[in-house]
Amino acid sequence: MSITIRRAEKSDADLIAYVVAAAIGEEAVQNYCGERYLAVLKEIAETPQTQYSYQFALVAELDGVKVGGIVGYDGGLLYPLREKTLEIIHRYNPGLRVYSDETESGEFYLDSIGVLPEYRGCGVGGALIHAMCECAFNAGHSLVGLIVDVHNPRAEKLYQSQGFVRCGKREFFAHEMWHLQKRKGKS
Repeated sequence: MSITIRRAEKSDADLIAYVVAAAIGEEAVQNYCGERYLAVLKEIAETPQTQYSYQFALVAELDGVKVGGIVGYDGGLLYPLREKTLEIIHRYNPGLRVYSDETESGEFYLDSIGVLPEYRGCGVGGALIHAMCECAFNAGHSLVGLIVDVHNPRAEKLYQSQGFVRCGKREFFAHEMWHLQKRKGKS
């Protein structure tokens, strides 16, 4: 089987919505976007300059079948991207407030990654992470960061296998998260 990584297109919005929901978790994303969360996330993915826009995503294909994706962006753009994202979400969940920042300026942020369940364990996740880090480094970023739930050692192990190291903790949607980073030139 051959894994191909490509830039996402607007037509990949369904997959991107799945990726974001898988990364955040169904219960949290329902609280975030409401019961129609996949439709809301799809609208966000179709919209340029949002946190989960297809513009900031890569898609993995395995023998021509879309099997996963990853979303990442310059952490310095968090506020304008979040503002446009929240404009859409507030139409469905007007009371939502976000109080914590998952990234910051000076860091390229891997926001969400997901692989369809039947394709997990085939190297797709690692290929997506590697490809997005290469995109970030080729664009001039020297630091890539992400957060992972402290109670998800399996995911943390995947990130560590890609050269990420712990650099602190953050709280995100009332969950304690490890903040991991990878520097350019470190494997």
